[in-house]
Formats: sequence, C-alpha cells, structure tokens
Amino acid sequence: MLFLEGKKNISNEELAELPLDAYKGEIVLVDSEEEIEEICLGLQQYSILGFDTETRPAFKKGVVHEVSLLQLSTDDQVFLFRLNKIGIPNCLAKVLENKKIQKVGAAIRDDIKGLNRIRKFHADGFVELQEFVKKFEIENFGLKKLAGLVLGFRISKGQRLTNWENESLTKSQQVYAATDAWVSSEIYKTLLEHDNCLNDK
Repeated sequence: MLFLEGKKNISNEELAELPLDAYKGEIVLVDSEEEIEEICLGLQQYSILGFDTETRPAFKKGVVHEVSLLQLSTDDQVFLFRLNKIGIPNCLAKVLENKKIQKVGAAIRDDIKGLNRIRKFHADGFVELQEFVKKFEIENFGLKKLAGLVLGFRISKGQRLTNWENESLTKSQQVYAATDAWVSSEIYKTLLEHDNCLNDK
C-alpha cells in the first residue's frame, strides 16, 4: 500500500503508472420496490457502507436532473438503487438516517442534498472521506487520487457522463457505479486499520 510508505500525495504521472482496477464482486441492481425491504434489513446489519450517487448529466445551462442512482457497498456486495424508478422508500430512508451505520463517500454534501430533493430525510452517520483523510496528512482529496495513494491502483472515470436514466444500465455503468462506492469504503477501512496498528505500537 503506497500510503504506508509515508506518501501524502500522488502526482498525475505516478497515478498513470498504477494498474487499473475495478470492483469485481456481486452487483445487485434494485429497480423494484418488492425486493427493497429485505435488502434494507440486510444493510442495517452493517457498521460501514461505501456510499455514492450518480446523476444523469445535463448538457444545457440551467438544467438539473434528480439523482438517478444510489450505490451502497458492503463487504461483498454493492447495491445499485435506481431512484429514478423506485424513489427513496421508507426502509431506504431509515438506512440513510441510521447513525450507527457509517456511510462513507467522497464529496458527499451535494449527494445528500440531491437525495433530499427526492425525499426529505435526516442524514446521519455519514463520513466525508475528504475530511477524514486530513487526519493522516494526506494532501489529495479526489477519489481517483485517494485510490491510487491508499489502495495502489487507478479507477476509471469513463462512464461518469453517461445516461444514468437509461431503461437498463450497461455492465460498464454498473461496474463504474459499484467501484466508486466500494473504493470509498476500502480507503476508509484501510486507513482505520493503519491507524489502529499505529495506536497498538
């Protein structure tokens, strides 16, 4: 892990030399309300979830779309909630309001604001990765550079400006969306582990 070598930042050139990686585990697409209750009950059992959202890009000035997708990552699965189809049901709002579940993401303020436009809820238990890494004197705050610095690989941003409201999401879109949530939780857990190791010495 690069971070353990004492690096506090990573250049674009160093990042470009790292291997490209992406989430390879199970991706669960949630686009109907029938299955959501059971999934949310399962998510309530976790103490840490990776978190991210995707929004259909607007290429015209003044046009703003609502959040299309909410991604929540566990240890071995990433759930992609198609909010443009199912909204934010009660059980999902409860996960977002549960202070005992740490929902970890980068630049999450706008994500939370976007979700609140779909449904008002009291966001609790959220961890801003960009604030958390300051504790380790890390100088890079973007998810791409944090992944390189802490986890030692590059992630692709190629699908970011695709249409997240398409009738069906492509495999590439699903992997991209899953990767962002998964990487956030992996960075967080890796740094927590590193911190615990230092404290034990």
